[in-house]
Amino acid sequence: MTYSRAARRYAQALMDVAEDKKIIDRIISDLERIQQVVQESREFRAFLKSPAIKKEKKREVLTAMFKPSVDAATMDFLMLLCEKGREDLLLQIIEQFLALRDEKLGLVSVEVKAATDLTDEQQAILRQRLERLTKKKIRISMSIDKHLKGGFVAKVGDTIFDGSVRHQLALLRKRFAERQN
Repeated sequence: MTYSRAARRYAQALMDVAEDKKIIDRIISDLERIQQVVQESREFRAFLKSPAIKKEKKREVLTAMFKPSVDAATMDFLMLLCEKGREDLLLQIIEQFLALRDEKLGLVSVEVKAATDLTDEQQAILRQRLERLTKKKIRISMSIDKHLKGGFVAKVGDTIFDGSVRHQLALLRKRFAERQN
């Protein structure tokens, strides 16, 4: 997903408010709830992006949906987005806010695709090695990739660590070819 500079600025502004009021955890909880609602409803995403729907109507709907369950600062932020006509950036802003939180905590997300489920011990070893490589704490997101014959592929930001059997065999073929020449 491409992030706009505006989404980053809004996320940073919200982070500043959350830090000043010492309610970061509450804001994170609110944003995760809002993110889930937006991601689960294609109609709601279309509603947020529609320029044909007036600001007042959007404010009314957002208030009805979220005011009872979110902090006043989160609600004020949603109203600000409506006022500025930036509610279409809501998902990007939430993702940027969560990324800012991770940066502050020295945390990096790692996507691991494996041929089979890794045991708890294997996951612990993988976590240790990736933390050593990245020099940061990591959050692992595991999934099974049926196309892998064995091993795993880990993606940390733009960097890919390929421990798949296919990659290891390709390296072996390359070494054999180099030795024959």
